[in-house]
Amino acid sequence: MEKRGAFTSWWLPIAFALPQFLLILLFFYWPAAAVIKWAFTLEPPFGGNAEFVGWQNFAQVFADPLYWNSVIVSLIFSLSAALFAILIGLVLALAVDRELPGSGFFRFIYILPFAIAGPAAGMAFRFILSPERGLMALVNQSYPDFWNPGKYGSHALILVIVIFIWKWAGYTFIFLLAGLQSVPRSLMEAAAIDGSSPLRRALDIQVPLLAPTLFFLLVTMMTEAFVGSDTFGIVRHTTDGGPNHGTEVMVYRIVDEAFHGLNYSGASAQSLVLIGLIMIFTFIQFRFVEKQVHYK
Repeated sequence: MEKRGAFTSWWLPIAFALPQFLLILLFFYWPAAAVIKWAFTLEPPFGGNAEFVGWQNFAQVFADPLYWNSVIVSLIFSLSAALFAILIGLVLALAVDRELPGSGFFRFIYILPFAIAGPAAGMAFRFILSPERGLMALVNQSYPDFWNPGKYGSHALILVIVIFIWKWAGYTFIFLLAGLQSVPRSLMEAAAIDGSSPLRRALDIQVPLLAPTLFFLLVTMMTEAFVGSDTFGIVRHTTDGGPNHGTEVMVYRIVDEAFHGLNYSGASAQSLVLIGLIMIFTFIQFRFVEKQVHYK
């Protein structure tokens, strides 16, 4: 009979668990409780007694047209960035799944952008795609203002979406390549013997078997695009929310309201709304999208 280890004193397991418990308390529960409290009070920016105002902070947030602009921008950003990052990662994974000469080198290259910090990637692309001196400067010489993210909000939004996709496509590539390697080779060989082309084999065999991985990545990438640190870092160091609030995503607006505008109560209310939106989208994905996913 197998013997199980047990602590001889009651305080020893508590002592082992106490550091982790304190970390969770200090960096999760305490800030979460403070955000909920501030969302229903009028918090003075420089300290003092807070005044309970109920739902007034939420009413002010919902009455602000710039807030609704940030919601629309976040939806466009998260949907576009998540879908294209997954699509590009899938194409790259399918390309290197076949054991061809040099495939190992390309696997390393495709993963490398994910190791770069979001703010660093934003600063690099800010110069690479600069309308005055970057790659698009040649195009602007023939077609003035064809690309000008400093002037047009739509161009700036495309810029931050491209940076996010460039960084996170490597993340999706890792999971999709692992999923492709779990597909039985006998299925692929049988399809090849029947005369099926590589594209046909990918669409009929590999992609359907990747449904659980694709669903996981969809939930993960949309959440990351909404509240991820890279989203804030890219926007902050590339466009700073402009021009004309064209790239002011929700997470950037929350940080800007709290630390620049010193509107802690309004930022807390926006944080709770953002959490609610993420919960709604996650519920929709699990309620409707997961029905199309087969795990066996």
